[in-house]
Amino acid sequence: MPPGTNEEIVLGQRAKLLRPRFTSHNGFSLVEMVVSIAVLLILAAVAMPSLTRAFASYQLNDAAARLAGIIKFTRYEAIRLNKPVDCQIQQSGAGWLVYGDTNRNHLPDPGETQDAITGQNTLLPIGGAIPSPGPIVAALGSSGLPLTTISGANAVVTFDARGAVINAGGATVNFVSVLYLGSGSGADAGFRAVVLLPSGVVQIWTAPAGGVWQQVS
Repeated sequence: MPPGTNEEIVLGQRAKLLRPRFTSHNGFSLVEMVVSIAVLLILAAVAMPSLTRAFASYQLNDAAARLAGIIKFTRYEAIRLNKPVDCQIQQSGAGWLVYGDTNRNHLPDPGETQDAITGQNTLLPIGGAIPSPGPIVAALGSSGLPLTTISGANAVVTFDARGAVINAGGATVNFVSVLYLGSGSGADAGFRAVVLLPSGVVQIWTAPAGGVWQQVS
């Protein structure tokens, strides 16, 4: 076959097409990878405190909501059963056990609704870093009812068949009860207060560390 014929040219072109093609893929260099990791670590270090505070605040809000929920449930049980029912607040190890004591035997029996406040958050006595309860007292208006702290020690709240808070003699109490919640290791998430009016109405208040109380529900 004479060189340079059309058939030879065609065969040459086919051979070129059949040859494996090698392509170069550009990746990250070691320097680029180190710089990227350093930037990621810096961003994580900046964001971590905010995320920690947000998570602590969520846990504290959850603890306050659960505590208020048990108190409300106990009140509804007293109305439903048409008899006095106790809400027991008892220390349990490093935490607190809160339950509706339907049979009023001061024991958490099976079938009675219970919840535990454990871990980072706890019930606090008045004092320390807890902000002044002045705004809560002011919200009571002209009722003149004193604010009584019942957290930080074992306590019992009794509801009558109307859902009102009563004393041992069966009369409606003449004070407002408050339970304070906060972190036992610090006050980054602030504080929460569960306020119980003599009528049985439950409120939740919040305050930052060193701040002012505001009602949230």
